Amino acid sequence: MGQTARVSAIVWSASGSLVAWLWLLLCQGFYWRTDVRLPPRQDPDDWPSVCVVVPARDEAAVLPHSLPSLLAQDYPGLAEVFLIDDGSTDGTGELARELADLHGGLPLTVASPGPPPAGWTGKLWAVRHGIALARAREPEYLLLTDADIAHAPDSLRELVAASRTGGFDLVSQMARLRVDSVWERLVVPAFVYFFAQLYPFRRIAMWRTRTAAAAGGCVLLRTEAAERAGIPDAIRQAVIDDVALARAVKDSGGHIWLGLADGVDSVRPCPRLHDLWQMVARSAYAQLRYSPLLLVGTVLGLALVYLMPSVALVTGIASGNLAALVTGGLAKLVMTATYIPMLRYYRQPPWLALLLPVTAFLYLLMTVDSAVRHHRGRGAAWKGRTYARPDAALEES
Repeated sequence: MGQTARVSAIVWSASGSLVAWLWLLLCQGFYWRTDVRLPPRQDPDDWPSVCVVVPARDEAAVLPHSLPSLLAQDYPGLAEVFLIDDGSTDGTGELARELADLHGGLPLTVASPGPPPAGWTGKLWAVRHGIALARAREPEYLLLTDADIAHAPDSLRELVAASRTGGFDLVSQMARLRVDSVWERLVVPAFVYFFAQLYPFRRIAMWRTRTAAAAGGCVLLRTEAAERAGIPDAIRQAVIDDVALARAVKDSGGHIWLGLADGVDSVRPCPRLHDLWQMVARSAYAQLRYSPLLLVGTVLGLALVYLMPSVALVTGIASGNLAALVTGGLAKLVMTATYIPMLRYYRQPPWLALLLPVTAFLYLLMTVDSAVRHHRGRGAAWKGRTYARPDAALEES
């Protein structure tokens, strides 16, 4: 009797999971499709001026692989790069100057704003300093890009053409992250898959939806839109600054776009699970607005949607229960099918989709760990700074 009740509970749970997957498949903006790339575009008659702002903190290891690609941009208009050295201790600023002398290309200015004041995250304080320097050039656009992002030679011109043609105030591309190690292959494609599930790219560009997001590694922003939205002052405490930036621009009447990148790649290696764990755990609880209730709901939701199909499938095979076998199998089939396009985008074998429940379980643990860190006062930690609570500034650890 007890075993029958347990199997029945698993069947009902798997049925709930199947319903959730069917809803995600059909009603969540087709998030699983990976064909959202830069929209149709034409070269403008006149190319506007652009200032590129690169906040950098202890990035000497990746700059040789990223900064030369920015300096070598094949852009017909005026463009200039501002690298803002956010208190680096590894010679980031000096190396940037050396790379500019070696490679030439776009003009480079290296500056340092000093430690962030209370109420500011370090990255956004650096961005603020870079935008202030750029304002003297009166650019029509700002390109906000991270120090670990390498750009194809035509990246800037394609971004500007897309913005001009489509009338977008913000155009952002989700950089293709590195997937060289075993852990990167297991975790990274799922990171982008989960992001797209939360923020379906197709909905972001729609005026009538509130869905807003950007990818901080590559954001082209009209200067006028930045001023109208109060960027970056309006989001100065944001840990997840790219999503906050997109929300501020869209709320102020801006038209925004986000999609997957071709020719914009992260060169930052994260070969160990520890590296990837830190990347996710530093901001996962902030994504949940530091809410214990949302944390509980997220944990239960991840377990139901991602873990229960496998549990039901195994139970159905072991017990011979057809209902558990069918519901679990169908839910797992939909889950696997929706993940395969992202694996193809990352040039990974489709069979890795079968391991998505394992990856989801890791993300569940990372999210819980993020909450534990927050409640222990450790908060979001990154580059030697910690963000201990939602109303605190980043402080030196």
